[in-house]
Amino acid sequence: MPANRFSIIITSYNQLEFIRDAVDSALSQRNTDREIIVVDDASMDGSQDILRRYGDAIRLVCLDTNQGAGAARNCGAALATGEYLVFLDGDDAFLPWALEVYEKVVQARNPKLILCRMLWFKGKLPSVRPVDNPHEVEIVEYRDYMRKDRSFGASASALVIDRQSFQTVQGWSTDIWPMNDMEFLLRLCASGRTILVPSPPTTFHRAHAGQTINQVPPYIGVLYKLIRNEGLGQYPGGRHRRFERSALFGGIVFFWAKRAFKARLYWDAVKLLARAWPMVLVAVIRRLGVILRGRRPCERIEM
Repeated sequence: MPANRFSIIITSYNQLEFIRDAVDSALSQRNTDREIIVVDDASMDGSQDILRRYGDAIRLVCLDTNQGAGAARNCGAALATGEYLVFLDGDDAFLPWALEVYEKVVQARNPKLILCRMLWFKGKLPSVRPVDNPHEVEIVEYRDYMRKDRSFGASASALVIDRQSFQTVQGWSTDIWPMNDMEFLLRLCASGRTILVPSPPTTFHRAHAGQTINQVPPYIGVLYKLIRNEGLGQYPGGRHRRFERSALFGGIVFFWAKRAFKARLYWDAVKLLARAWPMVLVAVIRRLGVILRGRRPCERIEM
């Protein structure tokens, strides 16, 4: 039997300004059926000195060389004893009730994958008042990730994964960056029962200048690689679920084409749309179908 319900895996690289918020938010979780594993990916900014001060409150791993976010997350997952893996990037933080929400979802549905909502912020970590405590959890249940009919901002900090499902897909990719989180979800897309949590949010997501998402061209380059992988049949579901996978890809392509246009990378946007227009069309068709028949309804679980 798993030693804990949840294994929190925090990964960090040169996040001296933010890492305290991440670790403190994990330590302050009300659900104590958890362990906290922190993997520092060979930081050179003094982060490791801060992390060592936590002593036995966390399990700290300091890598000798920088290996990338995927490898760092896999390192933490290899040490995990929990039934579910809860990932958190070192520049993000949990809301105080995060694990309580996840526990309610696990008790109610025993999912393979939980998709969580994040609150974006800049600067200082927002304070949480007692009146902000949620009284219920809204959930939407899907047979698997491919059935999802609501938007979801892919991020490692918004994912809770059954440890067996994680092992089945062999963890995070170590050669895909950026868009590592989206590629991970594509490999998990047929893993089984998926619960999306529209409310309450469970994670603070920090927007800052050092984020890779501020750079459009690297994402477009990786997106071409993911599209090639789909053409080679590297994602689960087989031919009979190609329509659903294409709809997922079409949504991603449309998002990054818009980002490219906003960044005045007009030729990059046009080339991307020309390469993947059938996928975008499938995404539009599926979206129209959702509008006509309606989205899956939310259910409510009392906290």
